[in-house]
Amino acid sequence: MLYWVLKYVLLGPLLRLLYRPRARGLENVPAEGPVVLASNHLSFVDSLFIPLLVKRRVVFLGKSDYFDRGRTRWFFRALNVIPVRREGGMAGEAAIQAGVRELGRGLVVGIYPEGTRSPDGRLYRGKTGVARMAVLAGCPVVPVAVSGTARVMPLDRKVPRLRGRVTVTFGKPLRFDRYAGQASDRFVLRSVTDEVMYDIMLLSNQEYVDEYASKVKAQLAAAGGPAAHAGDLSHPGDTRDGPADPGRPSAPADAQTG
Repeated sequence: MLYWVLKYVLLGPLLRLLYRPRARGLENVPAEGPVVLASNHLSFVDSLFIPLLVKRRVVFLGKSDYFDRGRTRWFFRALNVIPVRREGGMAGEAAIQAGVRELGRGLVVGIYPEGTRSPDGRLYRGKTGVARMAVLAGCPVVPVAVSGTARVMPLDRKVPRLRGRVTVTFGKPLRFDRYAGQASDRFVLRSVTDEVMYDIMLLSNQEYVDEYASKVKAQLAAAGGPAAHAGDLSHPGDTRDGPADPGRPSAPADAQTG
């Protein structure tokens, strides 16, 4: 109930007034049934604008730390955030299963395959949790590209600016029924993930980096650069990845050239 109050009465109207968000390709989001929204991740407020523009209720997976603080617990519960731990291993598997359960209820699950916000505006290698969820649930994945949110709330800010223009673009649904029963095959998961990331790259026009964003953040922090920002609503993913082509995600077969 509070989710809809925030969306249509309290927070939603304010976001629309300040940032005039635009949705492109919204018709690509199925009107019913389970679906994964797989988005690039530039800013904390990505997780506000995606559900604002999607007519259906969207459930996000978020780090459990948010629920340890009384001042933020109510807000993330109202946003339908599922608390999950991100230490990897069993915690990562628990996150995937939590998403699969919500998909089994016919809901929309939003995740960020990069696992954390981009440290520099480029698109980073996706973790294979998005693929595992889609194959286990047998549902489509809609690639999503958010733009403008990094200006609204850059990584170094704790509160949003009161100006900016946000656009959320929804691509055509990707189906992976051909991989049913292969949710443990790391090469299948890598292939599916790269196909999703390829479409996100085309939608967002971001430069692709074949490294994990979390690794780059750790390197920056170690070098005395911008600290790794851990405050994300992100999907931990399954990191048992197979090889990937360098420089960009592997294109789906019908998109490869030469």
